[in-house]
Formats: sequence, C-alpha cells, structure tokens
Amino acid sequence: MAGIEMLKSNETKKTWRPATEMVHGGTARSGFGETSEALFLTQGFVYDSAEAAEARFKGEEPGFIYSRYANPTTRMFEERMMLVEGAEDARATASGMAAVNSAIQCQVKAGDHIVSSRALFGSCRYVVETVMARAGVSCTFVDGRNLDEWQAAVRPETKVFFMETPTNPTLEMIDIAAVAEIAHAAGAKLVVDNVFATPLFQKPLELGADVVVYSATKHIDGQGRCLGGIVLSSKDWIEENLHDFFRHTGPSLSPFNAWALLKGLETLPLRVKQATSSAARIADYLAGHSKVATVLYPGRDDHPDAAVAKKQMTGGSTLVAFELKGGKTEAFDFANGLDLVLLSNNLGDAKTLTTHPATTTHKNLTPEARAELGISDALMRLSVGIEDVEDLLEDLDQALARV
Repeated sequence: MAGIEMLKSNETKKTWRPATEMVHGGTARSGFGETSEALFLTQGFVYDSAEAAEARFKGEEPGFIYSRYANPTTRMFEERMMLVEGAEDARATASGMAAVNSAIQCQVKAGDHIVSSRALFGSCRYVVETVMARAGVSCTFVDGRNLDEWQAAVRPETKVFFMETPTNPTLEMIDIAAVAEIAHAAGAKLVVDNVFATPLFQKPLELGADVVVYSATKHIDGQGRCLGGIVLSSKDWIEENLHDFFRHTGPSLSPFNAWALLKGLETLPLRVKQATSSAARIADYLAGHSKVATVLYPGRDDHPDAAVAKKQMTGGSTLVAFELKGGKTEAFDFANGLDLVLLSNNLGDAKTLTTHPATTTHKNLTPEARAELGISDALMRLSVGIEDVEDLLEDLDQALARV
C-alpha cells in the first residue's frame, strides 16, 4: 500500500493523543508541501517502464496501481483511522453498509454460520439475514446482552459473530470483551459496528474484537456532505480475508469523499464533545418531562445496561432514545411540532436530527420483531448536534407541549 514518492509528515513523530492524530495522523505530503491533504482525483497511475509495471503488479515494488484498489488520498484516510482506532490495517469503503457487507461476506462461504445480536440497524439485519442466506450462509439472532444465548447459538460451522453496541435505535449495550471470549473459543471472529460510540468513546479492538466497522457518513463526516465507510483489523486478517475481495468486488471509497472525511476527522473530537454534553442534558430534561415515558441514554445511571456502558465506554455518546406516553399519533405530533430539530433518518451530524424508527429505519421489520427490540410506535431517536443546548431544549419543550 505504499504510495508514490511523498514526504511523510509523521515518520519521526512521537505517539500523539487522539485529537492530535485526527488532525495530523497519516498525512502524506507531495513535493509541493501542501498544508491540507492533497486530493488525487485519478483513476489510474503510470509506470516508468514495463518492468516497473510488472514489479508493481507482483507486489515487488511499492506504489499505486488503480484507484479501485488504493489511492493516495484514500490511503491517508485509512492510515489516520488506523492510528485513531489502534488497528494495523484498514480499507475504506463507499458507505457504511459497504463496510458491513464486505467485513462479513469476505470471510464466509456457503455452509458457514453467523451469530448476530438481534438489535441491528435495518440494513445490517438485511445483510446477515437475507443477503447471506442467498449465499448459503445461515444466521442465528440472539439477545446481545445475554451471554448464554451467544454461547448456545454456536455451531461447529460458526465463523462470524456480529454486533452493534450501542444498538440502533434503543441504545442497548453489549459486553464486547465477554462476547469476544465466546467467539474466540468457538474459532469465530467478532465484527463490531462501532458507529454510535465513535472511536473516541469505545475501542472494540482493545476489548477483544477482531474487526471494527464504521459508517463514516455519520460522526466522522458529521456535516451532511458525503457517504463513506471503513473496515479496520489486523494486517493478517485484512490480507487473508478482505484484500482480494475488496479489489475484485469494488466497494472502494472515492478520493473526493476520502478528502472530505479527512477534513471531518479534524473536528470530530470538538463536535462529539459538544454533542455529548448536550445529549446528557437533553436526556436529563426528557427524563423529567411528564409526557415522556422512558429515556434511554448510556450516560445515565438508569440505563438498563449502565454497568456495561461504564466498563467499556468513556462517554455517553450523542444519541438519545425516548418513548412518549401514547403511540404513533403522539410521536408524530411531537415530530411535526419541532422547529429547530430536523426530521431525518441520518445521525452523527452537526445538526440535531430526529426520526421515528418504527416508520423509517426499522419499518421493514415485522411488528413482532419491532416489539421484541423495544421499538414501539411511541419511540423517537434523537441525534444531538452542536447547536446551543438552550435552543435545543426550548425547541423540544415547545414540541412536547403540542403532544
């Protein structure tokens, strides 16, 4: 993955803290010495000779071959994320779902088996339940918080464990270290979707996970500009499982989006810190409101999985889930009464967004499946942004008054 002749800005650096890595980590400058990362909008690369081309294709000479495989700008994003996450290698993808699908599909074949937590984003569930089934790979869903269910679901052909934590949208917490131990005893690999926690608040690889995936569309970009995703793991796992799959199936991230994501990483700590502080205040406000039945926020002591959250997360994150007293009518009254907060199924944005999961992100689940996950018609998911929290509280208050 080494690139064309570049001046590495961090070859002799000491170990930096995460906020500094997100500004400087992985930067590779051309001979022009640019301050901002260069944007290499190119499909292919040229060679000095036919012999050089042959050597590069054989892997005997470093350099780029084709931007579907790797690109200087995309590689800078991968390297910066590797430093932040503590991973040996990574591949950036065109979207978060491309990351999830690639991380799972590259390591299974017909006859294999997946064990997955049942609380998943709708598209993630579609991948493990429907796409994999078409390829002859079976899946068993478990209550991710119940370690006995993970253990009981293991089969001789189990190859992958998959989870989100905190989960979408009910913010369940799953004990990553404990599940990793079960997976490894079964000879399986644990893949963790770490989107809600962000790389700032939770480190799945340090807790025993084998693979971490992100929708970089969310907090990493965080400004509604572009799609992106990334798969991070050990160098051996990438080389043995993802490398060829990635090159030949083409889920690669565009260089322009990689450049935008690099810019997003520079401000990620500031945005997430502000949003998390506001989310905590909003969760407390909602918990005391007469029209709110339940509040779910990993940073509160009354969260059902507070002990797990305290063990493996260093912050409560930017997401709050809450259930209104009533049903769909009351939830829609609240949503339609908002002025500042925007209705959108996205999350991790600088703008505060809310959605009604039962009719948007999880609408394809059966009513029974939604009920099992705690996704009622009265549930709202709130992704807190970086606006002044007093303005957000005032908007929530006036919208709740209309319910």
